Amino acid sequence: MNALGVLHLLFSSCLLFTFQASSALNERSTYIVHMDKSIMPKTFLSHEQWYSSIFSSTKSSRQTPTRDSLIYTYDNAAHAFSAFLSSEELEAIKKTPGFVSAYKDKTVTVDTTHTTDFLSLSPFSGLWPASDFGKDAIIGVIDTGVWPESESFKDDGMTPVPSRWKGICEDGQEFSSSMCNSKLIGARYFNKGVIAANPGINISMNSARDTQGHGTHTSSTAAGNYVKDATFFGYATGTARGVAPRSRVAMYKVLWDEGRYAVDVLAGMDQAVNDGVDVISISMGFDEVPLYEDPIAIASFAAMEKGVLVSSSAGNHGPTLGILHNGIPWVLTVAAGSVDRSFAGELILGNGVTMSGWTLFPGRNIIEKQLIIYNKTISACNSTVLLSQAPSAVILCDDIGNLYRQMYTIANMSNVPGAIFVAEEPSLQEFSDSPSPGVVISPNDAQRVMHYVRTATNPVVTIKFRQTILGSKPAPVSASYTSSGPSPSHPGILKPDVMAPGTLVLASWVPNIYATTIGANIPLSSNFALLSGTSMACPHASGVAALLRSAHPEWSPAAIRSAMITTADPLDNTLSSIRDNGRNLESASPLAMGAGQIDPNRALDPGLIYDATPQDYVNLLCSMNYTKNQILTITRSTKYSCSKPSPDLNYPSFIAFYDSKTYSAHRSYDRTVTNDGKGGAVYKAVVIAPKGSVVDVSPRILRFAQIYEKQNFTMSIRYSKKKNKGVSFGSLVWIEVNGNHRVSSPIVISPVVRTW
Repeated sequence: MNALGVLHLLFSSCLLFTFQASSALNERSTYIVHMDKSIMPKTFLSHEQWYSSIFSSTKSSRQTPTRDSLIYTYDNAAHAFSAFLSSEELEAIKKTPGFVSAYKDKTVTVDTTHTTDFLSLSPFSGLWPASDFGKDAIIGVIDTGVWPESESFKDDGMTPVPSRWKGICEDGQEFSSSMCNSKLIGARYFNKGVIAANPGINISMNSARDTQGHGTHTSSTAAGNYVKDATFFGYATGTARGVAPRSRVAMYKVLWDEGRYAVDVLAGMDQAVNDGVDVISISMGFDEVPLYEDPIAIASFAAMEKGVLVSSSAGNHGPTLGILHNGIPWVLTVAAGSVDRSFAGELILGNGVTMSGWTLFPGRNIIEKQLIIYNKTISACNSTVLLSQAPSAVILCDDIGNLYRQMYTIANMSNVPGAIFVAEEPSLQEFSDSPSPGVVISPNDAQRVMHYVRTATNPVVTIKFRQTILGSKPAPVSASYTSSGPSPSHPGILKPDVMAPGTLVLASWVPNIYATTIGANIPLSSNFALLSGTSMACPHASGVAALLRSAHPEWSPAAIRSAMITTADPLDNTLSSIRDNGRNLESASPLAMGAGQIDPNRALDPGLIYDATPQDYVNLLCSMNYTKNQILTITRSTKYSCSKPSPDLNYPSFIAFYDSKTYSAHRSYDRTVTNDGKGGAVYKAVVIAPKGSVVDVSPRILRFAQIYEKQNFTMSIRYSKKKNKGVSFGSLVWIEVNGNHRVSSPIVISPVVRTW
């Protein structure tokens, strides 16, 4: 299997997203109508009156209720108005004196090309300007290498490299040290482990150059420079940029076509810490290993000691509980969610009925007034033998529950120009491949298509591709592929920590390997690719961490993580609880999404901080029945003491486990919070107790006289149920009295899971 095929298996789920339109919207569309203002009759005092009169004159021809006001009138950039019109109304307007032209409203694409907007990062206020867009922060990316020629790594607008940087740009095969610049400031490669495991092996690309695309994608997501007109074959077009667009990238290539070994990963992280990075972004993990055998856990402890935050991916094995990796107490563990962006094609039946359906078909094809058929013999669309007998027509396929197979079967049939597939929402949301020219519509819309096919004498259809729709709801949704906690490596710390955009993220790609395919395995290359996975979510959080490091150089890695957790948003863009795509859209638990979607601007000013020192983590390790040598493997030093072992780390979240026989739990937590506001403050505790539990907080009010003052509190949980009720969750929120801060911590009560 080639590199992209592996990535799709590892980082993408075979699901799709459909944009479902109502019947009223199918019959009418928004149009922009341009007029010759010089023709405006003198009886009108303004263009608004004239346009309103023209619009009103069409009302009598309306046969169904619709919107009865203009949307906009324009008089500066254009002489025009926009309105919601049927085709009949539009034809009437075209006969009006002064009519110039009209066209359907197009979905606007904004600036990866949209995820920074979805995270509310603004160039005018909040974390971006406060951090100077991450200026001088250095993100070390542990991955498959980098494509240095990518426009995301140009250094336009970058200042000189910080003098504290100790890294190098390493020469190698098809990679010269001159390829680094003020954006891509370092590139090194580590493959001794691969060579040792495979004596005599020939490394196909013996340098930091990326041959798989993954490293280029993740690093440009975290810190890519601005790239205008970025696109994935006409989808998601806009200006691409990383979350921290003025920060620096240092690439450490540790994953190879020839193998992926822990020793190389550890070597890369070790070098990154030595070189002086501020944040390490690592979109990989080791399954079923204890902390003391996990190279990421070991290296990240050293990084934490030196003030380096490590941001890691949760894994892509969801939604089963307890299979998350990188549940390391001293790192940030990131789950993946969707974005409010969907991709569509326009389906126009011969009777004028229009609807939208999901597609990411990359070709420029327009299926124009092509015969459409429904034949029960072939409508399963899963047999090449049967489809070989089909006429040259667009086929309406049945909903058989195996959309992936249907699409690839149709794609391999050269005599079939396209297809209309049927699938239920929300199972479509995460699908990233669309090899056949067709759209996926909802079952309700399929009934309307079926009626047309059966009643029309000569049923035809037109399908147009390459539409991007913003503002999709609900969003974010926790991805079905994202691995869920509790962490087997240490269940006592609630993981994942937060969720970030991970589904269909647009970022830079390697142009000499294919980005997608069409038809019978026809590969297509691109400078940008849409990928899904916690690998894509992790660099979003890494970029935010870099911004916070620039804005708050005094914060420890624990403080940065605390700010991101306690300000995360548990609500979607409908102001409802974030839903879980892996669990039939029920409310997502913190075991799937952590505290919620990262909110960069709120993280800039969190109010209270849950901080932790290296010794605090050692106290935790000392409580885990590890041997002295196992602890030393992680800490690398005997300077730490085990005189105060404690499982109660000062963490901004809470998890308790109930007994499998009595279904009861009792746990107490001691916490210390630091006032990071601008002065004195008073906070009041508000608790939403998990079902079946009683939660007590003492004291309920915290009073701070000055900034950086610390206050202690205790929280206790008593849980009892007559039988297993699965996972319950709630929250503890410290609300500032007469202030704006809300410091939120998730609370989870879970059945016991296996440990490593």
